[in-house]
Amino acid sequence: MLETYIRSWYQKWFVDWAAELLGSKFSPMQMTFLSMFFGLTVPIFLMLHDPMIAVIMLLISGYFDTLDGTLARHCDGSTPLGAVLDIVSDRVVEFSVVFGLYLVDPIARSFNVICMLGSMFICITTFLVIGVFVKNDAKKGFFYSIGLMERAETFIFFILMILFPHWFNMLAIIFTALVLWTAFFRLYKFVY
Repeated sequence: MLETYIRSWYQKWFVDWAAELLGSKFSPMQMTFLSMFFGLTVPIFLMLHDPMIAVIMLLISGYFDTLDGTLARHCDGSTPLGAVLDIVSDRVVEFSVVFGLYLVDPIARSFNVICMLGSMFICITTFLVIGVFVKNDAKKGFFYSIGLMERAETFIFFILMILFPHWFNMLAIIFTALVLWTAFFRLYKFVY
């Protein structure tokens, strides 16, 4: 949802110039793998009790995630493989962050982590399945149905959970409810 309002501003000030600068040096696929690499470091820094570095790694991962698609469009290098790897990379990063949040306190967080993962599983399923049946008129390699909880909102919740561990359970419940709402709203919009 936030992307709808801030994407053009963010794109102009943070991404487009970097894509032009890096376009001749890096491929979109390299950006995708860099995004995944930095995302995979988040649980390591959570286990090392360094939440600020974990947040920085998550933000760098998110930045490379936005850069890969822009770079692909900028270089006219969008491919089905790139779109697939981008989606897979996003899920790998999200899982690694949730796993890292779990590892901080496995006993107290296990139920809410399972609920978070379940809601994410349902939401991404609706996102992908609906994308199969809706015509794609967007610049992305697939139909992108917007919702209340998208990548930016997910990262905001992750950052809050990392920085305020004593609020984890409350934030996890809110996160789960909003992700499920997004999934069912997508289904509703698809049906009606």
